[in-house]
Amino acid sequence: MAVELQAVVMAVYGGSRMQDLTTGIPKPLLPVGNKPLLWYPLNMLERAGFEEVIVVTTREVQKYFPDTKMKVDVVCLPEDKASEMGTADSLRYIHQKIKSDVLVVSCDLITEVALHEVVDLFRAHNATLAMLMQKAPEPSEHVPGQKGKQKSVEERDFIGVDDSGSRLLLLANEEDLDDGLDLKKCIFQRYPRIQMKMGMMDAHLYCLRKYVLDFLANNDSFSSIRRELVPYLVTKQFSTQKNVAQETAKKDLYSYIPKDELLEMALNKSSWSDHRGDMQESYHGGCLRCYVHVAGSELCCRVNSLAMYIEANKQVPQSSICSEEPRVHPTAEITDKLMVGADSMIGEQTKIGEKTSVKHSLVGTKCIIKERAKITNCIIMNDVTIGDSCILQGSVICNKADIHSSADIKDCLLGSGQRINSKEKRVNEIIVGNEQLMEF
Repeated sequence: MAVELQAVVMAVYGGSRMQDLTTGIPKPLLPVGNKPLLWYPLNMLERAGFEEVIVVTTREVQKYFPDTKMKVDVVCLPEDKASEMGTADSLRYIHQKIKSDVLVVSCDLITEVALHEVVDLFRAHNATLAMLMQKAPEPSEHVPGQKGKQKSVEERDFIGVDDSGSRLLLLANEEDLDDGLDLKKCIFQRYPRIQMKMGMMDAHLYCLRKYVLDFLANNDSFSSIRRELVPYLVTKQFSTQKNVAQETAKKDLYSYIPKDELLEMALNKSSWSDHRGDMQESYHGGCLRCYVHVAGSELCCRVNSLAMYIEANKQVPQSSICSEEPRVHPTAEITDKLMVGADSMIGEQTKIGEKTSVKHSLVGTKCIIKERAKITNCIIMNDVTIGDSCILQGSVICNKADIHSSADIKDCLLGSGQRINSKEKRVNEIIVGNEQLMEF
């Protein structure tokens, strides 16, 4: 049976702005709300009714793949090239597996936005591209290891949409606006009123037509979906056939669009128009159309920095996504259960000793926290050992870290497998190796 949309999840290395977190664990496996990051897009697709998914990843991630009821086709990129391949490169790599239009989503997206909000735009307008965007989040109040003010969020976009708020007419990175914005006259001729939205962020969820992937397969100049392919499609909407005919260096995208003579005849002879009775032809004759759904108040975050990783671990446990997940796993052993706050999560097979308090924190699986420790506003990953009488505040503790008795750690990031000695005190540090110490 033909499938309308094939789902593709991108779960490769990434995490260039969170390397301190990913030195000992691949980004797709980072725990958020005591679930690996990759679990969230898979869960979203499963809830939306998808039965199959292609996951583009690496062999390292494949070993610890999260459970899902969907049929999963895992495609591992070549180990010697995976770190250099962008998302468009990855789509090109799996082109032979794509038989229909595609829904592409990044493994670092966690959202409560209903998937049909984007898919319905794609269907209703026979769009070339439909994507999800969100208002860029405000910087976190505090990030471990950083004493000064948090830098502004990168990758903020400036977009222009029509009166409906969904037809995507302009797309530019805010950093590029210093040089001015070059607007084509033809855009204003077709859309006299354009709504401008600043401070937007691409959620990395895209619906794309099959012909776009066919175009990509024969055009290796595109490496990234977000940085190269999407801006190209948005701009290409307003290219004239005359300009297209002049391009001789390589096949143009227009040549990949299948012709539907019956549809063209119906549109030409119909009085219907998508422009509210302005008597122009439907879509103003454009066969390339880009649409955007902007997330509202629902949870929508991309875990692409240390600040957003911390923010996601605050928001996800309070969201509808984790509403059925137990705050304390049934296999966890807690001596004084009243000392663990209702706003905390405790993972499976974790042991917490007598008189140990845990507040506003997430504790992963197979951790051992001994007697009289105080854990406040922390993210503790898996297989972590914390000695008796330790005090931890506002810190991120990565897998297999070993913190000895009476240590005092405040506002730090402790890397995978790192050790803190007994009675040692650390404040505002990123500790990523025995001889590596980064302080801001």
